[in-house]
Amino acid sequence: MNTSSPYAISSVLDQLTELLQRDANADALALAIQARAQFPLEHELARLHGIALLRSGLRHEARTTLQQAEELSPDSIEVQCNLASLEVECKEADAAIERLRAALRRAPGHPAVLHGLGIALMAAARYAQARESFAMATHRMPDHPGLRLNLAAAELELGHAEQAEQHVHEALQLMPSLDAAYALLGHVRYARGQPREAAQAWLHAEKMIPANVQYTYQAGLMLDEAGDLAGAADAYARALALDAGSGPALSQLLFARRRLCDWRGMDELSGRLQHAVTEQWPGISPFSFLAEDIDAAAQRLCATTFAMLIEKQMAPLRRQLAITHAMPSPDTPIRVGFVADGFGEHATGLLVVAMLEAMAGSGLELHLFATTPDDGGSIRRRLGAAATLHDVCALNHAGTALRIHEAGVEILFDLNGYCGKDNSRLFALRPAPVQVNWLAYPGTSGAPWMDYLLADAVVLPDELRAHVSEKLLRLPRCYQPNDPTRVPAAPPSRAECGLPGTGTVFACFNNDYKLNPAAFARLMLILQQVPDSVLWLLAGPDDAADRLRAAAGALDIAAHRLVFMPRLPHADYLARYAHVDLFLDTLPYNAHTTASDALWAGCPLLTCSGSTFPGRVAASLLEHLGLPELVTGDEDAFIAMAVQLGNNREALVTLRTHLTRQHAHNPLFDMQGFAADFQRAVRTMSARYRIGRPPADIDF
Repeated sequence: MNTSSPYAISSVLDQLTELLQRDANADALALAIQARAQFPLEHELARLHGIALLRSGLRHEARTTLQQAEELSPDSIEVQCNLASLEVECKEADAAIERLRAALRRAPGHPAVLHGLGIALMAAARYAQARESFAMATHRMPDHPGLRLNLAAAELELGHAEQAEQHVHEALQLMPSLDAAYALLGHVRYARGQPREAAQAWLHAEKMIPANVQYTYQAGLMLDEAGDLAGAADAYARALALDAGSGPALSQLLFARRRLCDWRGMDELSGRLQHAVTEQWPGISPFSFLAEDIDAAAQRLCATTFAMLIEKQMAPLRRQLAITHAMPSPDTPIRVGFVADGFGEHATGLLVVAMLEAMAGSGLELHLFATTPDDGGSIRRRLGAAATLHDVCALNHAGTALRIHEAGVEILFDLNGYCGKDNSRLFALRPAPVQVNWLAYPGTSGAPWMDYLLADAVVLPDELRAHVSEKLLRLPRCYQPNDPTRVPAAPPSRAECGLPGTGTVFACFNNDYKLNPAAFARLMLILQQVPDSVLWLLAGPDDAADRLRAAAGALDIAAHRLVFMPRLPHADYLARYAHVDLFLDTLPYNAHTTASDALWAGCPLLTCSGSTFPGRVAASLLEHLGLPELVTGDEDAFIAMAVQLGNNREALVTLRTHLTRQHAHNPLFDMQGFAADFQRAVRTMSARYRIGRPPADIDF
């Protein structure tokens, strides 16, 4: 711009407005700088200059310029709204709220101010007030689709998913091409327990704006949740292609491919993920990272980075809830809570049900908070009889936190961690004064809201202590309980299982993500050295079985030597162990619940002890069972022992006989003893809390 030439201010303002509407922020900024030299006292020009600076990421300069606009025109509603937007972006929501409330006193009912106030209230997690502000604004601007969407978002945060969906559809009626409406519809439908419909909403948003990586990634998450793992992997790959620096897309793509046994580019993806964790990229799933061949320090770094992101996200809502914990009186019973998505026919329910039953008459008040619906099974009924069961599946994080607090829970166990329906956002709200990481997630949470980690000295020996952020409670037995009342169904014949009539049957019923190329190659080496043997595996998703057969062929193992078992009811699955001669474990992630199942069913299990918590669980089970001989120290020893046992029928029979005799007296299956140790741990945590002592490491 030639500043010596006279320009009408209206023309300059029109040009600036048009550039900002087109997101031509660099051009807008250049024009504003030149124009202000000619029109230094024009408040609207200063305001637009401030917007251009803000959109260019120059927040400090934007604040200074908008404050100049405010000085030039103190009564400008637009300037106040812009300053409030800047304050929200700078995490100063309370300041924005005060500014906009002052503006409302000058201009009562102004829809733009009400809209901005609603946004600021949302940022401060004051969702009920935000809803009211948006609702009042819609009366003045009934044809504004963005307002309807913000109203829907407020309703969703309040746990009103049905009302939120109604407002989304209202916005779509006003603007059918609004991609953000389909994105929010995806969130709403997921909240309503409709992941497949949520995926379709996100895919529609992606189709409208293919370059939006968040749309593509969220579509992948929902496809994953809906069981379309191949479709999810494709979506994650598209997201990563759009943004090579997306840690969430990278970790989910790698984890999806591991579950599909699709090992294309596995080493390259794994290397990229490990580099991303080292560089502390945000949003990488700590659970999926456990499947990588890495050390405990890297696992803790991944968890800590993820936890810090959650802590930052949940801090405003935690401040709004302002949950405080009154110190219980000495005669108040200890109320113990457990949160999980698996209180039913699920690994978690199967592991804890007998332990909870064994705590009857302990004097502890037990509360279960189920984040998934009742599946109608026997485990759910037993759990409901053993403890007070709260169905919180329809509640959001705030609602669940308040329910836990209202129940007076003193010690709260997270049975999910970063697995399954991740509880991290709930626990970040601090619904209980003492919070414990236990069971499903085999690792440190890295989280400031988690006080203790419950484990044992085998899974977390002294040399791994430095890689645990929580205080460590170590039980004198394996940290993992089980249900000694479970009864296998009558076993079908070998032929009905697809097994040959003779020959050694090895099995590995671990999840597919644990069966990495190196672990699979070890299993193939064992088959090569045990004539007529077969390997029995779980049937994975999509074409995983075909990929494993192809991988076996590449290692000179005939495809028919791999047999696949479909997912079965638990009793029928347990019955199949009658035909398994030896369970072969995996590294870096062991069998956990599956190892417990095998040993209870009388099936010998061979493991290799790893260097991290997830790679030492089977070793803990075997050590406490009194069979340390089945714990090997390296892969060569693992292969040698598997071959030796596979070719020695008498040794396998001896092991099975020994295991069957352990049911009645071995501490691993003694849930009365486990319950007693667990109660000691709970009472110790409670005692420290009630006398004002901080959490501390404790070995029992």
